[in-house]
Amino acid sequence: MVVSESALRDIPGLEGGVFPAQCPSRTLLDHVTSKWGVLVLLALGSETMRWSELRRCIEGISEKMLAQTLKTLEADGLVRRVAQPVVPPHVEYNLTEAGREVHGHLLPLMRWVGTNADRIISAR
Repeated sequence: MVVSESALRDIPGLEGGVFPAQCPSRTLLDHVTSKWGVLVLLALGSETMRWSELRRCIEGISEKMLAQTLKTLEADGLVRRVAQPVVPPHVEYNLTEAGREVHGHLLPLMRWVGTNADRIISAR
């Protein structure tokens, strides 16, 4: 089935045009839906965490990718970094209001993925 361009423009809630390559939503979509972005947002959805806690929680993420993902999500206004002026340094991360909103939208998707991943991957 071929979908026309006008049908894509008429999707409820997407009238602003997320399909053009230059749409700013593409950048945010990339940050929020990257593998590591999703996992960081999900991990921080339940509690404030320190960097080392996030690293242990999100198995397989490298130090470089965790640092990069946290910086990106902080710049996007989804994650808040709170540094305590103590020695040794004590830094905590939590979700902003926008981050909590995104987290709420990611949960149903990740529930679906968790429920269906084995069936879909084994059917390959």
